[in-house]
Amino acid sequence: MSAMKNFLNHFEELFIVITLASMTLITVANVIARYVFNSTILWALEATLYLFAWLVIVGVSYGVKHHLHLGIDSIIKNCSPATRKGIAYLALLACLTYSFLLLVGSWNYWFPFIREQAFLETEDIPIADWLQFLSVWLNEGEAYEKLPRFIPYFALPLGLFLLSVRFLIVGVQIYQNKIDRLIASH
Repeated sequence: MSAMKNFLNHFEELFIVITLASMTLITVANVIARYVFNSTILWALEATLYLFAWLVIVGVSYGVKHHLHLGIDSIIKNCSPATRKGIAYLALLACLTYSFLLLVGSWNYWFPFIREQAFLETEDIPIADWLQFLSVWLNEGEAYEKLPRFIPYFALPLGLFLLSVRFLIVGVQIYQNKIDRLIASH
């Protein structure tokens, strides 16, 4: 559990840094192209939109890790430690149920994009040449002109899987009496 937790910590942090840096670089490059060279990077807006979606969806699990999600704890603060732990388990059960249902739904939404709808591409984002092997595997050998949609849409199942794992880790922490609530005290 500790090795998985360490990998997850580093993965989330590195992913968030790379995504935020990429969004910033693409936006700055587009602004420079627009105002200095009177041109535009056609795919910049769409790429930034998808990167922001990845940032938010993966960032949710990072927020659970650091107890950054806000909640009202005025009732919880006035409860006994045993009652607080019981409420934490109820909240954890609700959060796990919610994240698991969203994970199943996101998988059911994403999976057809890799099986029956692998030919669907993004509007403007060009595909890197090194990713063209995907066209042989998934697009009946026809080369992709743009990035296939299943790549940016994978943010949904990945982010919700990470969220579910984070809730399981929080459940272990509650069981070990390391924490007594899911939310930050505010």
